[in-house]
Amino acid sequence: MAHVNDPAVLERLMCTKGRWAVVGLSTNQWRAAYDTSLLIRDRLGMEIIPVNLRAESVHGETGYARLADIPAEKQPIDVVDCFVNSHRVGAVVDQAIATGAKAVWMQLGVVDEAAAARAEAAGLSVIMDACPAQYARRFGL
Repeated sequence: MAHVNDPAVLERLMCTKGRWAVVGLSTNQWRAAYDTSLLIRDRLGMEIIPVNLRAESVHGETGYARLADIPAEKQPIDVVDCFVNSHRVGAVVDQAIATGAKAVWMQLGVVDEAAAARAEAAGLSVIMDACPAQYARRFGL
């Protein structure tokens, strides 16, 4: 059965202050993660943690190579925001489950039904194929 985003989950994730690990966020200003992460931090008021292979710091925030590298004092992660290709997102979702994240958000065009099912079975909230920028105005943010 295909995953359907729950409007109540969308609203809760968008409106409840929390810590978002943004996987795929780098210093490359041409990538969607760069501007979207600013919206998440500056407009939604969330704490962001960049996660990228080089462990680059972005927007003045310390970066980490993997979710497992994020220190205990920055745990738990409320939302793992996935800016990776669909064929790579399953591994990120598995890391989110392993690290005790509360939710997984797969960005526009990122679809993995099996990964979404694993996350939901593990008790995580799941949003798939959506961008927070799409919903910010809808929720008055």
